[in-house]
Amino acid sequence: MKQLRSILIASALLAASLLFSSSSSLSTSTAEEGAAVYIVFVDEPVGEKPEAFHIRTLAAVLGSEESARRAILFHYTHAASGFAAKLTPKQVEELKKQPGVIQVMPSRTYSIHEPTSGAQVQSKSTMLQKFQP
Repeated sequence: MKQLRSILIASALLAASLLFSSSSSLSTSTAEEGAAVYIVFVDEPVGEKPEAFHIRTLAAVLGSEESARRAILFHYTHAASGFAAKLTPKQVEELKKQPGVIQVMPSRTYSIHEPTSGAQVQSKSTMLQKFQP
């Protein structure tokens, strides 16, 4: 049952991330040295709005809610619970220790080729290679 939930979450996040394709906000390199975009999977919060839970969870690592708001690029609230944020490797390691955090993984950009004509279609989408809880 737990494996099925993990597969469903991964599939849902993949679908949601394909819909979100903003090239400027999901750049994998940032002005902060060593910072990159990561996708953070979290437990669905009970009795709290997902966005508030995401901010509170990240604020525990970054030191303030204002810093967390600036770092978060996108909230995933429908297909899965999580967010995309600009983080350094050290911040990622600290975030992994926070209650409710299931997984933190780097964002990836893939190019999709059209199978019939061979024409290349550029797609700046965050996709999951494999979800491992």
